Amino acid sequence: MPFKTIIEPFKIKSVEPIHMSTEAERCEYIKEAHYNPFLLHSSQVIIDLLTDSGTSAMSSEQWAGMMRGDESYAGAQSWERLEAEIQDLTGYPYVLPTHQGRAAERILYSYLGGKGKIFISNTHFDTTRANIEFSGATAIDIPCAEARHADSADPFKGNMDIEMLKQTISTYGEENIAAVILTVTNNSGGGQPVSMKNAKAVAAVCHKHNLLFIIDCCRIAENAYFIHHKEPGYDTVSYREIAQEMFALADGCIMSAKKDALVNMGGFLALKDEELATACTNLLIITEGFVTYGGLSGRDMEAIAIGLREVFDPGYLNYRIKSTAYLGEHIRNIGVPLLYPIGGHAVYVDAGALYPHIPSDQYPGQVLVCELYKKGGIRAVEIGSVMFGKYDKHGRLIPAPKELVRLAIPRRVYTQSHIDYVIEVFEELQKNKNNTQGLKITREPKFLRHFTAHFEPYKTEPVLA
Repeated sequence: MPFKTIIEPFKIKSVEPIHMSTEAERCEYIKEAHYNPFLLHSSQVIIDLLTDSGTSAMSSEQWAGMMRGDESYAGAQSWERLEAEIQDLTGYPYVLPTHQGRAAERILYSYLGGKGKIFISNTHFDTTRANIEFSGATAIDIPCAEARHADSADPFKGNMDIEMLKQTISTYGEENIAAVILTVTNNSGGGQPVSMKNAKAVAAVCHKHNLLFIIDCCRIAENAYFIHHKEPGYDTVSYREIAQEMFALADGCIMSAKKDALVNMGGFLALKDEELATACTNLLIITEGFVTYGGLSGRDMEAIAIGLREVFDPGYLNYRIKSTAYLGEHIRNIGVPLLYPIGGHAVYVDAGALYPHIPSDQYPGQVLVCELYKKGGIRAVEIGSVMFGKYDKHGRLIPAPKELVRLAIPRRVYTQSHIDYVIEVFEELQKNKNNTQGLKITREPKFLRHFTAHFEPYKTEPVLA
């Protein structure tokens, strides 16, 4: 019989102190940050669940590897180790190192994109969509129908809708489709996994129409865990072998190594096609650096190479997925509405359902991230109409499909007691949720506004419980 306590499969060798601020201090801090947690100082945060990107605690092996980093400008030994590791994992011969995932996105999607071009995905994430739209192209999301049912237990809600894929290709014409992107796991879709069956179906459609098929693989190990445990026929296949099978279906991949490579900085683009790789390499040299380091130091490349091995360790993945589920299941049991089942890297709270009295144009997700911070010093991120909302020609908000808040769990950073604290904060928020008021935007940029937008509270009368 398995034990109930989740034991972290590591020992703590170094600690980083946390300033335990008061609620009164935090109310002032968030006001000074214009009610945008991105603008807080990290020293003002107790539990930081803003992102799992680049926030991992690296292992002793990774730190040891960094000490042997070869900082040669060209042909470094560290590059050789990284290239070999990526080629072994993905099977793609052409590897382009970048300083992080969005740099790889910019290189590939700016080359493929432009006015009139269409990119199709199960769900584009914010930087992916921004790089595509900045080129003048259009990004279209076609998540599977099961993704619309927030509380159902379907195991693979990250899937792409195959019939919609066919229809979208027919509508726009295959000559206008720049690429089909399968994001695993589906981050903006609630961190939900993609099945191997779905990946094979996407590949079949792409091959039939001669379309470029790209995997956004920044959480490929977590996705492999779900396939191993939930998809028939994969219970005896290792996590790494599952990832390799999925890579074999596609024409290339983009990875932010700041996720499942367990590092604080780095990324890469890997491709099958030599002609496409050559074109992208020219852009890499212009914007990132020489072909054997891109935007990375030798020590970064060492850490990534080691992390890409460590992330497939069964003990690590079991801890990773179950500790995230622990948080989600506990706050769900106290009545907090979530996207369900719990994803691999994060818990997604349905702020629209939590605050039904706050309309989309008063940003209930942004309200929740501010309330979490004020009450408990927890920093999270809105994934709703602040991040993905648009305006019509009259300046009216076109809301996002859902008003979500993501609680992204940094890898190997927090213990179960930290997570129990987060659960207690949600218990406190539940007590006064009906009196919570909306926010309005007072300043915003054209792209990726959630990073720097300013907000202020609406002044309304409290709702009686």
